[in-house]
Amino acid sequence: MSVATEFRQGTEPGTDGTAWKTVHRVVFPVDGDTDTLPLYVDFDAARRVVESEEASSKRGAASPMVSQRSEMRSDFILGRRELSLPAHRRVSFGTYFNAFPASYWRAHTDVQQVRLSIEVDAEATVIVYKSSPRGSSNRVQSLHVTGGTTATCDLSLTTFADGGWYWFDLVAHGQDVKLKQADWSVPQPEGFTPGSLSIAVTTFNRPDYCVKHLRTFAESEELLAVMDRLIVTDQGNQKVRDEQGFDEAAAVLGDKFKLVEQGNLGGSGGFARGMHEAVEGGESTYVMLLDDDVVVETEGVLRAVNFADFTRSATIVGGHMFNLFERSVIHNFGEGINEYRFQYQPMGEGQSAHDFAASNLRTTPWMHRRIDVDYNGWWMCLIPTSIIKEIGLALPVFIKWDDVEYGIRAKANGYTTVSLPGAAVWHMPWTEKDDTIDWQAYFHQRNRWVAAMLYSQYEKGGRLPIESFLQDVRHLLSLQYSAVELRNRALKDLLDGPSHLHRTIGGKLPEIRKVRSEFPDAQVSKDLTEFPAVKRLHLPKFGMVPTRPKNFAQTVSSALSGAIRQLRPVDPAAAQHPEAVVPAADARWWRLSHLDSALVSASDGTGASWYRRDNVRFRKELLRSLALHTRVLARWDELSASYKKELPNFTSPEAWRQTFAANSGSGAEQQKPGQ
Repeated sequence: MSVATEFRQGTEPGTDGTAWKTVHRVVFPVDGDTDTLPLYVDFDAARRVVESEEASSKRGAASPMVSQRSEMRSDFILGRRELSLPAHRRVSFGTYFNAFPASYWRAHTDVQQVRLSIEVDAEATVIVYKSSPRGSSNRVQSLHVTGGTTATCDLSLTTFADGGWYWFDLVAHGQDVKLKQADWSVPQPEGFTPGSLSIAVTTFNRPDYCVKHLRTFAESEELLAVMDRLIVTDQGNQKVRDEQGFDEAAAVLGDKFKLVEQGNLGGSGGFARGMHEAVEGGESTYVMLLDDDVVVETEGVLRAVNFADFTRSATIVGGHMFNLFERSVIHNFGEGINEYRFQYQPMGEGQSAHDFAASNLRTTPWMHRRIDVDYNGWWMCLIPTSIIKEIGLALPVFIKWDDVEYGIRAKANGYTTVSLPGAAVWHMPWTEKDDTIDWQAYFHQRNRWVAAMLYSQYEKGGRLPIESFLQDVRHLLSLQYSAVELRNRALKDLLDGPSHLHRTIGGKLPEIRKVRSEFPDAQVSKDLTEFPAVKRLHLPKFGMVPTRPKNFAQTVSSALSGAIRQLRPVDPAAAQHPEAVVPAADARWWRLSHLDSALVSASDGTGASWYRRDNVRFRKELLRSLALHTRVLARWDELSASYKKELPNFTSPEAWRQTFAANSGSGAEQQKPGQ
């Protein structure tokens, strides 16, 4: 038997004087959903796949994928923690939600060992595995278990410096076996005090989702035991309090629920209010920021709290995001900042939009390397209230980059963010829309520049200015004049300095919506029969429709020819009939720059817009963009110093308190029974 492993059967934890705390329970989906089942149970007979050295040496090489060959058996699931395994069958719990992320505990806590406890009702074999950072699995030990006892296994965490997980497989012998419960626990240090949390949800016109949140939390006894308060900040005109079922759910939560109504200050304003309420309440060790339109795995909330309780110092603990429409697909495993470009991006390669139904944890090598992040999205993110007290509330930017900036700010103040495997929600995917060309284009542009002025280590923001200008050029070549108008307004406001952030947060959205609505490319019609018939005015050269450039030379050639075309007068007939129908997926500069007008599908499939080339608008917006970028660069040092100096002020509770008061909305603050 390995010196790092000790098996005991029929022994209650703590008999050696050590107190053990359960931090990670083995759970199953409450509805037996076969779409999510691969995240909990692995029925595949395949053990592992290790990436070859040749493949790993190639930049961008995809990880090996092994299809799941076994059927999903939701009939095996008996309840939240119970599973029935027929005789002579085997299943693995080497899955996203039920394997233990050993390397994350090794890296961020002082915990040296973890205990696996399993209770079954009949004779079975439990086989424990560990993985290396390369994804290779190693059999640690097997244990013969019988019914009526709890088997425990103590496992060392000392070998997980760079990555790796623990998990177990369950094998039934000659009769059916019920797994009654299984969990992972760690030793509690002397004087250990568990933390508690407030959950802060910000919402805008999604009352149905919010009531689901209330019901979800009200039905979880384990979560209620650690939750001080559920704070819902309602910023919409479709009130949560008017939704059917609200009163009943709120009554169950009682004094653990608080409803706040205020004007629409965006995600940053809503989450800032939740942070503020949690800190002012004075009860909670942590506040968890949670999107309104997510489906929550409550066990993940508990795991985030448990993990935070054991970290060496105050740590932000984030959860992952799965696709609400493809429920076994994860958004990505970790996010960071490319400081030279000052743009957020996935950490590591091959880990975006990964489908666990196609390749589960045991057969996905890159997933066994620990991924260290710069920030975590605020779809699910636990923040210690001690950090909030020290570094302030959210950046007052309405939407976009607020979560990214907070992670960077925390890092600059010596605090770590961890995206913890096994803690996650399901959220609508970004792929269903392109928010860089709608009203959010303003916030994408301004907030990225604000963050860069606060934290960029490169002179004049590194590559950001040239990327920003080229992005404007791409939009103009794509006939997306509304996006460039909003991006130019963003730079103009940026030049006003930090004082504009709080001053405009409550009124900027109506302003930019009004401006955008005046542009043809922003006017979406759901009835495609409203548009005139398509008539091609100019035949494509050699009869070939432009395609994506394959190399740098083709990119330059296509861009130059497209730009020259933009400067020419527009054929009047283009205002009478669109020249082509262009799907949203093909609505790129290399296609649209060679047309005078086109019907372009909306990215969410709800309708289409009639894009029309405007050579006068092209010149005006291009020159304005060039002038604004030049002005910002000329004043970079001055503006950067100003934003840095004012950061503690415009993220302070005092500044936010004034903004809350000025945007109290129609409902002000309301509390439910028990308060």
